Amino acid sequence: MVARLQQCLVLGGLLVAIAWASFWWSRSPLVAVLSLIALTCTHTTVLAIEFVASYRINGRDPLPRARVPQCIRAWLAESWLAPRVFCWYQPFHSRAVPDHLPANGRRGVVLVHGFLCNRGFWSPWLRELRADDRAFVAVDLEPVLGSIDHYAQTIDDAILRVTAATSLPPMLICHSMGGLAARAWLRDADPTRVHRIVTIGAPHRGTWLARFGRTVNGRQMRVGGDWMQKIEGERASTRQVSFTCWYSNCDNIVFPTSNATLPGADNRLADGRAHVEMAFDSRLRRETLALLER
Repeated sequence: MVARLQQCLVLGGLLVAIAWASFWWSRSPLVAVLSLIALTCTHTTVLAIEFVASYRINGRDPLPRARVPQCIRAWLAESWLAPRVFCWYQPFHSRAVPDHLPANGRRGVVLVHGFLCNRGFWSPWLRELRADDRAFVAVDLEPVLGSIDHYAQTIDDAILRVTAATSLPPMLICHSMGGLAARAWLRDADPTRVHRIVTIGAPHRGTWLARFGRTVNGRQMRVGGDWMQKIEGERASTRQVSFTCWYSNCDNIVFPTSNATLPGADNRLADGRAHVEMAFDSRLRRETLALLER
């Protein structure tokens, strides 16, 4: 569903941009060029607002705040990377690397994406896992705008498939809201069924931005909201599984910074990385996949 929606948005946006530029080119080339520049800058402007909000809110967080040059670098990196993810990987490459389930006795992986994403988000990870002949299933969380609780069954099915192929409990790798989906699964599951849960920029205690959310899962990620209070009250389940939580002081979606950490977890700082950028950082990916052998 997300792939089809994003395909329509990307292709529709291109057609509108071409039609608009064509209409104005014969009348005023300057208007045509400025319009295209304004369209291109819209996304970077929204990101800039997110980074400013993150910087201000993080000033009240117990963890150290990023330096301004770090935030600027992260903003530029996200401005380049996010369109690649949302306009190419997810709409057009979500099925480019299918799930891989070799029966080779090596520990496998279940990958869980975040809000408004699909399995195409993990494209570089999937190519690396496939090249290593490592078993993996990358899920699509649907309904896209539904309750996080509904995703538990999808994760459970993926764990069953990887375990059946490898005879070993898999490792869960989760980005953003996917980390909360894994915790929703863990609520009623046998914790020995997974080797470890790795979260990347997950709003474990909610995120300030969710106050603007109007979807079911968006509202569930509100700091201090009913759903967050409930899952916080069930935190005992997270102590039964080894958690590695990657967080960033430049996360433009999940902030305050400490909200992406868990007490007692292996909390690791992805210093100066933006929200999407974290999952595409080669060091983060290398260190995460190394946990398969621990």
